[in-house]
Amino acid sequence: MVRIVRADDGVHVDPTGKLAGRGAYLHDKRECWARGLRGALAHALKAELTAEDRVRLEDFMNTLSTETNG
Repeated sequence: MVRIVRADDGVHVDPTGKLAGRGAYLHDKRECWARGLRGALAHALKAELTAEDRVRLEDFMNTLSTETNG
């Protein structure tokens, strides 16, 4: 699971799991991130994702595996 945190300066991936702010978790699979970016993540973080937030999160998403466990 990967933690995403809403902080004063935007939404960020939190690899340490220790950053201050409202957090949410997504599996480390690209399909989960794609689903989250369609709205569930913004809802969980109680914030609208800015264009900058989306770019940051999509860049991280593109480093993730596309494999699924069948």
